[in-house]
Amino acid sequence: MNVRSYVTADVFTDRRFGGNPLAVFPDGAGLDGALMQSIARELNLSETVFVLPPETSGGTRRLRIFTPAMELPFAGHPTVGTAVLLAEAGAFGDASEIVFEEGAGPVPVRLERGSDGRVRATLTSPRLPAEVPGLPGPEDLARVIGLPASALAVRPAPAAWSAGVCFAVIPLRERSALSAARLDPAAWSASMAEGPAPHIYPVWMEDWERGGDVHVRMFAPAMGIPEDPATGAAAAALVGFLAALRRSADGVARWRVLQGMEMGRPSEIAISAVFAGGRLEAAMVGGGAVTVAKATLELDPP
Repeated sequence: MNVRSYVTADVFTDRRFGGNPLAVFPDGAGLDGALMQSIARELNLSETVFVLPPETSGGTRRLRIFTPAMELPFAGHPTVGTAVLLAEAGAFGDASEIVFEEGAGPVPVRLERGSDGRVRATLTSPRLPAEVPGLPGPEDLARVIGLPASALAVRPAPAAWSAGVCFAVIPLRERSALSAARLDPAAWSASMAEGPAPHIYPVWMEDWERGGDVHVRMFAPAMGIPEDPATGAAAAALVGFLAALRRSADGVARWRVLQGMEMGRPSEIAISAVFAGGRLEAAMVGGGAVTVAKATLELDPP
């Protein structure tokens, strides 16, 4: 019988049953994409990662990342969670810098080890966040999240941003509107399912230009995810959105992304933007992870 070991973890949290669940298969060799997708559908977590040997001299490992419905070219919570799990298992020795090969390109990851042996990982997005045209108007966006158009902020305006996966960033006027948001599947199918940014990311900040905490939610029916408790790829895209508001000349701007509260799975994601000469030079996303289970999966013989 073909038996594969895997580990589950909660990512972007320091305690079990918070953050975003993840499954990691440390040895994905010999599994094809169709079988990987079937396994991800069976486990039904936000993402499942299969770790493979690198294909380039600069890579440490290659990752293939699947939601229950699709393969992703890049995702933050699988990257951070896999880095933490493998590092805590001793896979990288004492290395503090590794590179994961992902569909969107090489993803540098910095590892920080605490005195308690716990590891935090910070990735640098493989692509600079970029604004994407073609987002529906405020009325359509409001219908998709079950709110009146008056609940949306005027400044900053909604915008689609991508650092490998495209999200509709929808700023809201009030924190209460974020809690009240509910995905309307019919409105989403009519106006966003086939558009450039099918993944919905309502956000709220008390001070858009100088604030440090960003409260967010994420709905991704196209990925097979009704709502996500922590979304690293969206956080990487958000760096671009926030950096465009900050317009720093040089240095580093930092924010804390708070997600999952409405789901009972509080998550915390550290994000930062590196500026040089008035331009965004890098977007980084970081956090921790906690191992929850170690298990095996039985597969039919190849």
